Amino acid sequence: MSEERGCLDCGTILHGRADKKFCNDLCRNNYNNQLNSNSYNLIRNINNILKRNRRILEELNPTGKTKTTRKKLTAKGFDFEYHTRSYQTQNGKTYHFCYEYGYLPLDGDEFLLVKREE
Repeated sequence: MSEERGCLDCGTILHGRADKKFCNDLCRNNYNNQLNSNSYNLIRNINNILKRNRRILEELNPTGKTKTTRKKLTAKGFDFEYHTRSYQTQNGKTYHFCYEYGYLPLDGDEFLLVKREE
């Protein structure tokens, strides 16, 4: 005789197929959501930071190329730790981009904001 198996989520005794793991779709979804919740939360939080950074750069740069200060960026909640890519020019300057909007640190606390046109 085979031993009784329980649902991986709620523990209900399973009947039917030998490889059945869950009693219904609700339990299957709940189990998998809990299993992946930590990694999904991390990704969601990082994506929210990147979207906020992009929105701030877009708001402060309506013309496609302008200057601003670190104080204005941080006052709006900009996080300098997160960007989608970096681009280094031939003369050694490094632009940091949040999607199509980027910034270049200048002397002092100033930044040149740019929009990449493709």
